[in-house]
Amino acid sequence: MTDVVLFEGDGIGPEITKAVVEILEAAGAQIKWHPYMIGQNAYEKLGELIPAESKEAISKYKVALKGPVTTPLGKGFKSVNVQLRLAYDLYTNLRPASSYKGLSRFQNVDIVTVRENTEDLYIGEEHEIEGGYEAIKRITEKGSERIIRYAFEYAKTHGRKKVTAIHKSNILKNSDGLFIKVFDKVAAEYPTIEADKKIVDNMCMQLVMYPEKYDVLVAPNLYGDIISDLIAGLVGGLGLVPGANLGKDVAIFEAVHGSAPDIAGKGVADPIAMLMSACMMLDHIGQGEVGDKIRASIRKVLENKIDVTPDLGGTGTTESITKAIIRNL
Repeated sequence: MTDVVLFEGDGIGPEITKAVVEILEAAGAQIKWHPYMIGQNAYEKLGELIPAESKEAISKYKVALKGPVTTPLGKGFKSVNVQLRLAYDLYTNLRPASSYKGLSRFQNVDIVTVRENTEDLYIGEEHEIEGGYEAIKRITEKGSERIIRYAFEYAKTHGRKKVTAIHKSNILKNSDGLFIKVFDKVAAEYPTIEADKKIVDNMCMQLVMYPEKYDVLVAPNLYGDIISDLIAGLVGGLGLVPGANLGKDVAIFEAVHGSAPDIAGKGVADPIAMLMSACMMLDHIGQGEVGDKIRASIRKVLENKIDVTPDLGGTGTTESITKAIIRNL
């Protein structure tokens, strides 16, 4: 039995969290859940986006599953996700995406995006200048090396053949230039894995023309954020794509889409992204066989369009797709 912190989040979060917990229990996952609050609901009830008790729970149990959260608009509110990544040094954002027969726009996508998660423009340092503002982009050798090494180790462990670095060093010769310099140095240590480099704008074009050519992508924070959403669009949208935020000691698994307040409470929210994230969590805690069983059921349900939700072109509900996945375990 593994202890896991559970954040149901905001908007559709409680609905899809309930579905995911139900499916994991039906599949035989051995998890003891520890529910805590985070996001806008936490702020409204406790006055903090990330209450102290939630932080303590993450530090204690080391693994969390998080539903989508809302960060209130206005000055003084930093993204909950960014705060968590910085607080626990969750330097790797892992986003796998693959095609589903009859559902995805492209049938030849099997790409893993490895995104640096703590540097770049996401440090949030902006300064007022005459006539506007400037933002600081931070790229360090340490940050670059550990994310690039993670990408090559992931490729080696998972039988992947190629790692592509995404950059804009033709313009940002120092910051992105450093990222590429470190990439070349690390790549030399993995001679059996093909190393490739692409300028970010060209990479976007390549992905919508020849996605089958790409395997593992590694990128600084901003490019990785954009590219991973683009790839999600190739396979059917953010409702199908999982995400993990990984550090040395702590791992937080999350649905990568928003809290969708416009459909909250209507019973039509798609739980697949959070469920796939939970499967990544099962891999992480040594219950990968249960995760594989759930993934096989998800694929069967999606490719046969069994009770799928409106975002996937169906007329099903959160409850109907949950029951369909459990039936097909």
